[in-house]
Amino acid sequence: MDVTEQLQALKLKYKSVEVEKLIPVDFDLGNLVAYDTNSVDVEELRKNGDRYLHDIAREGTQLLLNQIFALPTESSPEGVYAKLPAGTTVVPRAKPIPKDKPLTRWEKFAKVKGIQKKKTSRKTYDESVQEYKPKWGYQGANNTADDWIKEVPDRADPMEDQYEKAREEKTARVTKNKTQERRNLQEAAATAAGQNPRDVRKAEVRKKILESKGATASMGRFDKQLKNEDAVKVKRTKRKFESATQDGAAEKEGVMNVVKKVLKGEDGKLINMTTAVKHVHQKGGMKVVDMDEGKKKKQKGRSKK
Repeated sequence: MDVTEQLQALKLKYKSVEVEKLIPVDFDLGNLVAYDTNSVDVEELRKNGDRYLHDIAREGTQLLLNQIFALPTESSPEGVYAKLPAGTTVVPRAKPIPKDKPLTRWEKFAKVKGIQKKKTSRKTYDESVQEYKPKWGYQGANNTADDWIKEVPDRADPMEDQYEKAREEKTARVTKNKTQERRNLQEAAATAAGQNPRDVRKAEVRKKILESKGATASMGRFDKQLKNEDAVKVKRTKRKFESATQDGAAEKEGVMNVVKKVLKGEDGKLINMTTAVKHVHQKGGMKVVDMDEGKKKKQKGRSKK
């Protein structure tokens, strides 16, 4: 076999990387997509369907790889990478666009009044140590533990504990912030549900008033009511009765369950000790059964008067 025959054999074994198409193929290298708009040979597809589709897919993939290898590359410890351009195909979103976060009460007020948020420095100058410190947090300037002495205002009570007053004011500020945060979350949830936060809050207040009125001894029945005030509705547990026309199988099953509970007891126990002892004491009984030793002991109990 001469060299020409060897080259011909290699050529038949490995296909060329050059592919010719009647209509040029469009590429979207950002999304690694190739669009082949050439017409399909219907007769060849009917004769050799799988082979024909395999050849078309191979040619399209080869053209796409040729375009990728022509892109600029960059090296890294993991290997060589090709820099892909931005994609041109508009791909629909898998999920809808997220909705804007509802504005808080302060953000709404600032938007109406035109108040712009100013970025301030996180640190402030502490004159006591002659250096800059964070306004809050670790080693902050607002650390009350460093205030070993406090000045009593002129109009303040001289016997008032200024340290206790500062702690109470801080607790009040923290409570107020938590209340406002909870209110903002409730308003945001109402807005997201398409409801008016003010109407939701009114409904909650009205519900709490009715619940508090029903918490009296008479459950609000004999309490004084205001004009046009909603009456207190007492919710009672609805009693459930067995159907009088149930089939025999269901009735038999219910009776057998009762018999099994009486003979075997719940969960293998012969008797519920807590309920039994309570019942004996209420009836003024005088006998206590020791289940561990299996003996009966007599004990003087409370007599019923």
